[in-house]
Amino acid sequence: MKETILKKSGEIFLKFGFKSVTMDDIANELGISKKTIYKYFKNKVELVDEATEYTHSLMHTEVLKIYDMGYNAIEENFEVNKKFKGLLQNSDNSPIYQLQKYYPETYKRIMSQEFCMFKDCLSNNIEKGIKEGLFRPDIVKDQVVKFYFSLIMSVHDSNLYKYSKNTINKLELNVLEYHTRAISTKKGLEILEEQLDKNKF
Repeated sequence: MKETILKKSGEIFLKFGFKSVTMDDIANELGISKKTIYKYFKNKVELVDEATEYTHSLMHTEVLKIYDMGYNAIEENFEVNKKFKGLLQNSDNSPIYQLQKYYPETYKRIMSQEFCMFKDCLSNNIEKGIKEGLFRPDIVKDQVVKFYFSLIMSVHDSNLYKYSKNTINKLELNVLEYHTRAISTKKGLEILEEQLDKNKF
């Protein structure tokens, strides 16, 4: 039951944000009493913390599955983007921005884990792309990883953007295009154009 609560809570938080969702909302979605939730989590802060950790772990597992499927480096990044398309369609605020604002300790911990995961995955992706002749061999890999991570995180800053349906998905796709154009060879740019045609909104 605890894992079921964590899974459903993570989905609801991503869809509606961390601020507005109540324990009653989660109980209603699961068709259980609020008392059952409190059997496993003493308060909403604890639930947010554990649900975020659980969801992050699930996402990491899904990303690693994609990297094992034999795509080229550019296709990999688009498949990862596609995998999480639809998770972040919040109409008011980015859930990540809300996490930072209302649950800062959880945010700091998750972002630290996220950067380590992102760094490992993207570094491997860049190495693969260079070997495949899709990315330029002269790029400064550490800087490219940090640039891309910074741009992706900026998408979730509601001080910078106003959100409506699919805004975050579109922005993340734009960031992926920007990143790929910056490091691609001519061969890579041709594959990029193919991917952009396939992933139009």
